[in-house]
Amino acid sequence: MRNFLKQALATVVGLFLFTTLSIAGLTTLIFALAFLSRDSAPQVEKGSLLTIDLSEPITDGRTESGDVITEAISGNSPTRSITLRAVLHALEQGATDDRIAGLYLHGNLGAAGLSSGYATLREVRQALQKFRDSGKPIFAYDTTGWSERDYYLTSIANTILLNPTGQLEMNGLSSETTFFTGALQKYGIGVQPIRAGKYKSAVEPFTRSSRSPESQQETQALLKDIWSEFLTTVAKSRNVTPSQLQTIADTKGILLPEQAQAAKLVDKLAYEDEVTAELKKVAGESDESDDSFRQISADDYAEIVDAREKQSGERIAVVYAEGSIVSGRGGGGSIGGDSLAGLLKNLRQDDDIKAVVLRVNSPGGSATASDLIAREVLLTKKEKPIVVSMGSYAASGGYQISANASRIFASPTTITGSIGVFGLLPNFQKIASTNGITWDTVKTGRLADIDTLSRPKNPQELTILQGSVNRIYDRFLSLVSTSRSIPKPRVAEIAQGRVWSGIEAKKIGLVDEMGGLEDAIQAAAKAANLGEKWQLEEYPKARSLEERLFSRFFSQYLPQTTIAIDPLTQELQQFREDWETLRSMNDPLGLYSRLPFNPRIK
Repeated sequence: MRNFLKQALATVVGLFLFTTLSIAGLTTLIFALAFLSRDSAPQVEKGSLLTIDLSEPITDGRTESGDVITEAISGNSPTRSITLRAVLHALEQGATDDRIAGLYLHGNLGAAGLSSGYATLREVRQALQKFRDSGKPIFAYDTTGWSERDYYLTSIANTILLNPTGQLEMNGLSSETTFFTGALQKYGIGVQPIRAGKYKSAVEPFTRSSRSPESQQETQALLKDIWSEFLTTVAKSRNVTPSQLQTIADTKGILLPEQAQAAKLVDKLAYEDEVTAELKKVAGESDESDDSFRQISADDYAEIVDAREKQSGERIAVVYAEGSIVSGRGGGGSIGGDSLAGLLKNLRQDDDIKAVVLRVNSPGGSATASDLIAREVLLTKKEKPIVVSMGSYAASGGYQISANASRIFASPTTITGSIGVFGLLPNFQKIASTNGITWDTVKTGRLADIDTLSRPKNPQELTILQGSVNRIYDRFLSLVSTSRSIPKPRVAEIAQGRVWSGIEAKKIGLVDEMGGLEDAIQAAAKAANLGEKWQLEEYPKARSLEERLFSRFFSQYLPQTTIAIDPLTQELQQFREDWETLRSMNDPLGLYSRLPFNPRIK
């Protein structure tokens, strides 16, 4: 027995020492990698070309994706993204930096998302135009080809090159909605909608098999505004007319390389090695044996110039609200009502923060969480300027959290408005009955089981729940009326859950100015009387490299690089996004102010 205890104790001590030493070794490795990563910071060489990989999503705030240790362990390249401010700042500084010889755009945007929508792309395109106006050349190239969203950016280039096996899609814009009503009925799942606003079409995928006339009308108007922006902008850059582009969209749809070149939409057809050779000339390199050229990514370059320009002075907080709005703390890809409201409260009470810029890129979500955030925006406005910059989407709850701001900026192609509320009341009575499942309820009041999923709601219950929707909708109308100084009857006319483009939203008084994130920042500085000496602080703050390395190593999650390969893969990814959206619907009242699930324009 004594020997057994000795062996057991020795085993425990050994395991303890092994674990301790292992953790110590891993900690040393992590900090060593962090130190080496700092020591190997990128440098800007004379004659470098600034590069932007269009396949990297353009996000508002910094996303914490892959890192060096995870990459080393998994053997996979981490999913990368680049922030909008990094792109804009890199282009602004690169235009006047003697070390930067030009700009190279490559890759394609892939599947549409909230971040890289037309409003975000418009801000990038305007910055690209200023870079080109500086006299430095822009080259654009891809091996497979571009869609309209890609070409909206790449058409600004001085020289557009396309692989001889690529293609150019030019067939107009479309918005496709998946309807689940037939499947729900087939499997015996009932859904009762409650909503306020005849245009509030978020319930339609679960109650109809096609768009309502109101949904058709608003979507058509929205696509028309975005397509008009595309035609006008691209036509000007390529010295063609909008009608010529429209003819191509109506008659060709997809242009083969030779057709794209003949239509003056592409300048040259070239393989990648030929493009590299041309870029080497711009960079002033003579070594023909090297299969690369002198370059630096926009992300790396932005970090370098940011570090160089770091200055003291008053602070402006830039807060990124990106994703669906959910109750509670939220998480990756969502806006937590508690967390964002808490952050705004802290910034409001921080005397060193002189102004706040709230960048909103959201289709909405929880009505309760949206109301909580909107209240903090109002309280902040009473203490200091808070300016909203709307991204590609700022609708429903996304507009609700924006309305109380001191000033609202939007892009002409921002999808906004959608002032309305809805709820979905599912029940499983039929599918349960079919499979032999029944319920027997005991209650002390006739409404005690109003939230049951075992049966449809009766008329009295529907009236009560509709009353809750109407109340929240009325509060939404009152908020917009007060914050935007619009008579409430007029707000009721332009609300109804209807979606508006940014340019139309300005006409009806829902936004103040056309402009992007940088315009909003400058407006905030001016409103706070900060002059020229001030600095930005971005929230939520990115964790340090050491913190991210620890988090990655000790978590079970390893990032996977996602590549949209074919239409089937994209469709499956969209179904997954829809499912994740449904899972995130956690409003305590079951009421929501948001766009239809994962709105997509392609």
